Amino acid sequence: AVAAADKTTTMMHAHARGRAFGSIASRAYAAAAQPALGTTTKADKAPGFLSALFAGSKATVFPPMGEPYGASGIGANTDAVAAPTTSVTVLANGATIASENAPRGATVALGAYANVGSERERSGWQSGFTHALERAAFRATKNRTTFRVTRECEVIGATLSASASREQFSYACDALKTHVPAAVELLLDCAINPRLHNHEVEEVVKAMQAEVKELHENPQALLMEATHATAYSGGLGNALVAPTGDLSHITGDALREFVSENFTAPRMVLAASGCEHDELVRIAEPMLSTLPAGEGAPATPSVYVGGDYRQKTDSPITSIVLGFEFKGGWRDTKASTAMTVLTMLLGGGGSFSAGGPGKGMYSRLYTRVLNRYSWAQNCTAFHSIFNDTGIVGISAMANSAHVGDMVKVMASELQSVAAKGGVQEQELERAKNATVSSILMNLESKAVIAEDIGRQMLTYKYRKSAADFIAEVRAVSAADIAKAAADLLASNPTVAMSGELHAAPRYEDIKAMF
Repeated sequence: AVAAADKTTTMMHAHARGRAFGSIASRAYAAAAQPALGTTTKADKAPGFLSALFAGSKATVFPPMGEPYGASGIGANTDAVAAPTTSVTVLANGATIASENAPRGATVALGAYANVGSERERSGWQSGFTHALERAAFRATKNRTTFRVTRECEVIGATLSASASREQFSYACDALKTHVPAAVELLLDCAINPRLHNHEVEEVVKAMQAEVKELHENPQALLMEATHATAYSGGLGNALVAPTGDLSHITGDALREFVSENFTAPRMVLAASGCEHDELVRIAEPMLSTLPAGEGAPATPSVYVGGDYRQKTDSPITSIVLGFEFKGGWRDTKASTAMTVLTMLLGGGGSFSAGGPGKGMYSRLYTRVLNRYSWAQNCTAFHSIFNDTGIVGISAMANSAHVGDMVKVMASELQSVAAKGGVQEQELERAKNATVSSILMNLESKAVIAEDIGRQMLTYKYRKSAADFIAEVRAVSAADIAKAAADLLASNPTVAMSGELHAAPRYEDIKAMF
């Protein structure tokens, strides 16, 4: 024990000497590093402690961080960076290849877009076909098994997705630029050569039945579907989700016939962001050239009629949609721009925001509805715009006892923006700034750029730049907003409600408000 104590004492003395030596070294180094008063901003030569101790050499000492070093500043790069341009190639059969070579980043976003949607389903026996194709995407093709599609996707690190709407269908792929040939070939093979084996379609149908059942257990989730079915007769009134009940009419043979009738070359656009256009054309042309050149099966003409839909439930909260026809659609660029600003100006949201307060709280529906009426749970402007028509209005949720009050408030808000002088210049500028901000922030994503290219090419046959859109937004006046709102209210209203409806006003009474 004594020996151990002596050993410990010896170690403590050694440790103390080490600390003292370190302290001396630190003080000596700090003293050597201190520049003399009146020194210049150039680096001086002073002996560092270890250098002076062992070799007597000089060490470079820099001035304190708070003093200028004396080096000349590097000027900012003022060279203007040219905005990427969209290159377009139309093949002999009518298929279109469009791309923008965004140099930044190591990824590429690809998309195959087609003018095919639920509006092209023939009523009854083709109902739910678009929904089924969306769920059956990226399975077996004429050249690949489902396993091979999955394996190739894993090998190149691609992300695949598909989405369907009433007018358009999209297949999308994000991958590294080094795998552009493989990604393009995989995407187009899945988009234009689906095998649609009967056994795989049966699996898809079973999944769809479970999905549709779950949706119908929440009537509020299907209220917008009911709104379209009520508003339109014809193709745009077709449901985007499959109907309930028997789906035995959805088979592999029937889906293959639907694909061959509708996925034709003039309706197809391959869009990309982040790759060379010539390379894209070289890879894609052999595959897209196999598409038939015909126009395909026509869509059933759609006519806006308006109307009333009600679904009674025991919910203490009633959901309400009040919409009107926007006759121009996306192809009326001036009117659609004004309509976009109008919906941004109305804004809205929920009475409770999980992400914290502040989002959109200066919009009219926040300041004039949600902040005034405690029974208003949600009040939001919406638009569902198609190529040549659309629905624009307000959706809301309120305590069931105040449904009538909620409808009156919704009507009043729409009428207020249609009145001359109803929109103040400050709130109009705020809405235009929010619209421009939304455009620019969305276009920071390559996936959004590719989608923007594809959908614009389908709608306009050319791509408008962000600068063009922004100029149109900036040109919107208060008179344009009033005219857009007045044109809306001149059509028959479309009303859809779900919930406890004992206090709901009649459709005729709602129509008389306008």
